[in-house]
Amino acid sequence: MVDNVINTNSVSIVGKVISQKEFSHEMYGEGFYTFNVEAPRLSDHSDVLPITISERLLINVNLDQGTYLVIDGQLRSYNRYVNGNNKLLLTVFARDIYSPNNEEELQELLKKPNEIYLDGFICKNPVYRTTPFGREITDLLIAVNRPYNKSDYIPCIAWGRNARFCEKLKVGDHIKIWGRIQSRDYQKKLSDGTIYNKVAYEVSISKLEFVENDNNRNEKELAWE
Repeated sequence: MVDNVINTNSVSIVGKVISQKEFSHEMYGEGFYTFNVEAPRLSDHSDVLPITISERLLINVNLDQGTYLVIDGQLRSYNRYVNGNNKLLLTVFARDIYSPNNEEELQELLKKPNEIYLDGFICKNPVYRTTPFGREITDLLIAVNRPYNKSDYIPCIAWGRNARFCEKLKVGDHIKIWGRIQSRDYQKKLSDGTIYNKVAYEVSISKLEFVENDNNRNEKELAWE
């Protein structure tokens, strides 16, 4: 069961610690902590990503700010009620963590600093749109199953020809995606005029596969709808 879940939700992050760890919660006597890492993109930008980790993985791990870490795990979602509203929160749940042995190993790892693979199902009608600069985007919400009848709900974003393809997907369609987790800053204005700076997390899709043998239609039918 666990191996199957890892095969459907796999994350690998190489990043720099940029915050102190904070206690998050305890489950069955096991404490969990959160901290942020900055994972560089291949461009000049970086993504600031939240990490959740068990105290049992922190033995002999240096979490000082500025330390580079390799983190393998899963992208998890959970709901939190804030001011009467249900908010979907995302975090990278660490299953393994270590520091590169030397600068040469670090530079090699930084060639692919942020990778994610998801195998899940469309659980909300896709939304196609274009940016002010004319880029085509489709927003998706993918449900990825995990043990004990739970699922993680992951916002994803497809670009260009993938956006046009994903626009035609329907609720229940089975897809596999590869990409990276990205953070996006935005502002939210309340009714009283107060403006909050907020951060959204989503998966930017670089490659996807439509699983024909687990859907009621094939990719050819999808392309010509």
